[in-house]
Amino acid sequence: MLKHCISSSIAFLLLSLISLTAQTPQAVPATGLADSVTVRRDARGIPYIEAKNDADLYFAQGYVTATDRLWQMDMMRRVVRGETAELFGERTLEQDKRWRRFGFAKVVDDSFAMLSPELKAALESYARGVNAYIDGLTEETMPIEFAILQYKPEHWRPTDSLAIGKILADALSTTWRNDLLRAQVQVLPKEKLADLYNAETPYDVILFAKAKRQKRRGSAQASVPSASLLAAADRDAATRRASLETLGVYAEGLAASNNWVISGKRTVDGRPILANDPHLSASAPGIWYIAEIRSPEVHSAGVSIPGIPGIVLGHNDTIAWGATNVGPDVQDIYRLELDGKGKYLSPTGWKDLAVRKESIAVRTSLVSPATKTVEFDVTASDEGPVILDDKTGTYALRWTAFDPANNEFEAFYRLNRAKDWASFTNAVKTYGGPAQNFVYADTKGHIGWWAAGRIPIRRKGFGALPYEAKAKDGDWTGYIPFDELPHLYDPPSGLIVTANQRTVGTSYKYPQFSLDASSPWRARRIFDRLNVKRKLSKADVAAAQLDPFNIPLDLLAKEVVRRKAASAETLGVLKEWDGMMLPDSRGAILAEEIEKCLATEITRANPPATYGAIRVRIAERALRENLVRWLPRDAKTYDDVLRGCDKQARESLARVHGADPKGWVWGKVFTAVFPHPLVMAPAIGRRFITRTDPLAGSNQSPNVGSSVSMRFITSPGDWDDTRLVIPLGESGRAGDVHFKDQFDLWRTNTPPPLVFGREKVEKLPTTLILSPAGNRAPKGSLRE
Repeated sequence: MLKHCISSSIAFLLLSLISLTAQTPQAVPATGLADSVTVRRDARGIPYIEAKNDADLYFAQGYVTATDRLWQMDMMRRVVRGETAELFGERTLEQDKRWRRFGFAKVVDDSFAMLSPELKAALESYARGVNAYIDGLTEETMPIEFAILQYKPEHWRPTDSLAIGKILADALSTTWRNDLLRAQVQVLPKEKLADLYNAETPYDVILFAKAKRQKRRGSAQASVPSASLLAAADRDAATRRASLETLGVYAEGLAASNNWVISGKRTVDGRPILANDPHLSASAPGIWYIAEIRSPEVHSAGVSIPGIPGIVLGHNDTIAWGATNVGPDVQDIYRLELDGKGKYLSPTGWKDLAVRKESIAVRTSLVSPATKTVEFDVTASDEGPVILDDKTGTYALRWTAFDPANNEFEAFYRLNRAKDWASFTNAVKTYGGPAQNFVYADTKGHIGWWAAGRIPIRRKGFGALPYEAKAKDGDWTGYIPFDELPHLYDPPSGLIVTANQRTVGTSYKYPQFSLDASSPWRARRIFDRLNVKRKLSKADVAAAQLDPFNIPLDLLAKEVVRRKAASAETLGVLKEWDGMMLPDSRGAILAEEIEKCLATEITRANPPATYGAIRVRIAERALRENLVRWLPRDAKTYDDVLRGCDKQARESLARVHGADPKGWVWGKVFTAVFPHPLVMAPAIGRRFITRTDPLAGSNQSPNVGSSVSMRFITSPGDWDDTRLVIPLGESGRAGDVHFKDQFDLWRTNTPPPLVFGREKVEKLPTTLILSPAGNRAPKGSLRE
């Protein structure tokens, strides 16, 4: 591995030297600039943008980002506004209908009117820059996707940027289906129900409210949903997934990221280290765009989201920040009692359902841009839009994302300018997007964490089950006060780790905060790996980000061996396996097949519990504690179940991968997958193909493979040695040298530094000079 890393780094450096010596600055006149802007690029095509004022800076950022990612930006705004069927026809019509029901076009218009003047100005400047690029496009320079789909991009609006925030809200805070699933299992015996609701495990990494358990308030009771209603919810979930995966923002079970921060007291050089690697569905191009931006008012570097001004995750001159998803319950569904005449029963009596008509342009042929119009009605109660309408029940959705006061980007605008812990907390206090674990480090050696976001407080219960619209139980009475949200500043341990796990103890008075948190496996492995060392380096941190160890599968393998509950062949493989999910590992694929079978057998024997709940909450504990109550009825012991699963696993692997067990390796099923929306298009799709190498890692390892959307490691005060890498490349243009040039650097976590100091940045070649229209181009540059 080390040999390969060194050789790939040398190759990249050679390509870098060629790239850096072959560029001549391009000068472009642009209407709307007050002064000239310099854009430099490094060997990976990462832009370093320097302007003399903020308005010009964001104009240039919009322009530069559009040069690399315009079609991706257009797709994102089309998804939120429900306009993809205009390109893809009936195939995406249901996706468009789903987004139209949410009414985000009006939400972002209302939200824009409520923004601070500074953020409004930044969004407007960014939009002007994007539009300057669009206006300069010709048929030859237009991104190929527009030509393939036979349309041209419309001008970018400031509210298009805000719309992208709603994509993140959908990806990272959609939990209402879980309310129905919890209602479904209410028929289980109390002991089993308690097991499913028990969030505590021996592997938890708790950061806040570690005191003794308190009795929780009960949630409102709910009727058991019908099979047809659950089927409708499943269809909606599948539609949502397809929509989000197109954009590379789908997060399985809301599990989306690792981050940690280490005090300088625990590092080799005495400086804090902050690390972050968000996990989102893989796509080409990815969701992140690396940039450095500089003006007299702001200087920051990190990843942005195409379509958003500023830096979303990264650092400025004095602080660094990262984020992972929290997973609180910020959605409620309300069953509506209808009179059959367009009215529903509210706490104050019968009310009219609001109705609005939506019209969607639907392409009639993929070889022609001609469209037809499809109209449909969206109905809503006071709680929100109707999202389920079945003969057995009609449900409306309330969601923090529908409140225009809850915007996603005010906080990031302020984080770019924050100078210390106080200004950091003031920034995240304004955050209204899907709740995030924001970690912090600064040049004075301080570290911290604040879980920020708008998390509702209900009149009764905490949103675990559906409510009745005719009662007041589900009323939202406010949000968890910011000062009561979990946070730490310079903890004695010198180490803060978040990986979507439950970070609060059961004594925390707001159970909704962690209601839909993820399993603790990644957090536990990261914490144990880092905590065992007295002094940590960036190399240690980089290795932790690549860690493929899978705790639950390692535990399962050891349990199978201890029980001797498998064939001699399987026992031999598992006995030698070290829990590492490596491409050539036979133990990894066998252990996962047995685990999936175990969860399936328990689920079959315990309806209506779901496979997902059993796999996450029950399977490991059932084996560890030998819980007979979950044992499948046709088995006398768990040994019987495991032996049967071993047999099934071996038969399945033989069918799929051949009769020779030597060919059953993890790399056959865990590979790089970065789909482009047009990759399956006949004749033209091949140009969008990316790498498909076998990868190390798994969904329960710190390294989750293709879903690692970027890796970021920085040490405040040593900014020129910041390491930041994305899976493919800066460019979204298939065939461009920077379309997928970062893959090997990402796979091995060996990117070159993202420099930051003026001295090093100014050594990079200038590739673009934007100047006010009518001004003379700088000497030695070329106009186009």
